[in-house]
Amino acid sequence: MFHDILLTLVLVVKQSLHRWDMGIRGAGGDLQSNNGWSDLLSILKELHSISELYVDGKEILSAAFREFPRSMRYLILHSKSGDNHLWLLKYGSAIDFESRRHLMVIMFPEVKHEMEKLHKMFIDRSMLLTQSYELIAPLKAKSLHDGLSIEFKDEVATGHGVLREWLLLVCQALFSPENSLFLECPEDRHRFFPSPAKVTAQQLKLFGFCGRVIALALMHKVQVGIAFDRVFFLQLAKEKISLEDIRCADPVMYRSCKQILEMDDDFVDSDALRLTFVWETEDFGSRETVELCLGGNNIVVNSKNRKQYVDLLIQHLFVKSIYAKVACFARGFSQILCKQRPGENFFRGIELKDLDCVLLGSNIPISVKDWKAHTVYEGYTEADDQIHWFWKVVEGMSMEQQRELLFFWTSVKYLPVNGFSGLPYPLTIYKTSSDDRLPSSHTCFCRLAFPQYQSLAIVRHHLSYICQPHVGRGFGFQ
Repeated sequence: MFHDILLTLVLVVKQSLHRWDMGIRGAGGDLQSNNGWSDLLSILKELHSISELYVDGKEILSAAFREFPRSMRYLILHSKSGDNHLWLLKYGSAIDFESRRHLMVIMFPEVKHEMEKLHKMFIDRSMLLTQSYELIAPLKAKSLHDGLSIEFKDEVATGHGVLREWLLLVCQALFSPENSLFLECPEDRHRFFPSPAKVTAQQLKLFGFCGRVIALALMHKVQVGIAFDRVFFLQLAKEKISLEDIRCADPVMYRSCKQILEMDDDFVDSDALRLTFVWETEDFGSRETVELCLGGNNIVVNSKNRKQYVDLLIQHLFVKSIYAKVACFARGFSQILCKQRPGENFFRGIELKDLDCVLLGSNIPISVKDWKAHTVYEGYTEADDQIHWFWKVVEGMSMEQQRELLFFWTSVKYLPVNGFSGLPYPLTIYKTSSDDRLPSSHTCFCRLAFPQYQSLAIVRHHLSYICQPHVGRGFGFQ
């Protein structure tokens, strides 16, 4: 009987969504004068709670959402900052990427970009991480909520393009192996988790700073080419870590633990493994033995307690050893959320794959065909020699060179998941008269100033030069 009530309520919702769909079509996609969408989202949230009581409840509701994608997109994209509708991400297959990203972004304050309120920062590239930390860490969250204006020393560029570049560069520095804060996953070098090694008090503070920076990247919709390993993600959500969760972080440890659990009982009970409930670590040349439980040094691993041994080992290596670092990161992250909500609520409400989409961006090879299709020209036509030479050189570049060119042009190195169409502005190549200067860029508006070069060799030389890492940075302007 109660299940029938659920079906009736879903039918009523579908009728409402249908009316919304017809209204959106009739209004040309603009129904901003009607505020009923807020009430409907609240009703849908209650219906979601009811649907969780039934085995097929989620699928019934998901089918209703898939039937009216236009209405669902409209409802979600018109929700405001501070609204918590992360529950909708549980219906990911029924909601498009832009809607899923919006659901995460509205957990942060809306960035208004009012010039008089922007917090201005002047950064020396040679002291990028140090100065960024000194300027960001002591600030109150309100100052960061009002927006940032970044200017690099001895450079004239300002605007959102420079902010995108700064966020990308700071994240690259924080997650760099040189700083020993994070470890990259052996089989996915874009995915990271906090290093279990001991750190200084100052290094621990950097985790709080890192939490702020990652939150700022999400708030400003900047893909920074970084992904969280599942071990890190689950701890931010305060969820338990299992053996399967460490597969990417430490494949060797994962396989070893699997072998222990799958070995013949008699073999394990023969003490052939010679294991007790301890773990030996080496730090700066000194070895240390840690008991995984009270009296662990005297407890031999056998077929009956081996699962407990594996569980305790995972807790020691992937939870206890990084607990303080995760806590600092979470605290810094939470400070940027609306009303400083606990970060765990944010991470519990989303899926790791959705965080990958908005933080990592697309890591697949760039399609030059798609790149050309999303590029417009000013002063040039597609048939001009300079444009033909430009794309010929781009097609012959390595993937990293293409990313460097894209970064020079837009301050975006990793495209949004929806590709070039997800960039903030259309890509533009416009003609400049001088033929002896390097190309330059308006990164804020994705505009490339391209001189009227006289040969393919000149185009290749100049593009190759600006596509070298670090060389082209600073040539762009607002």
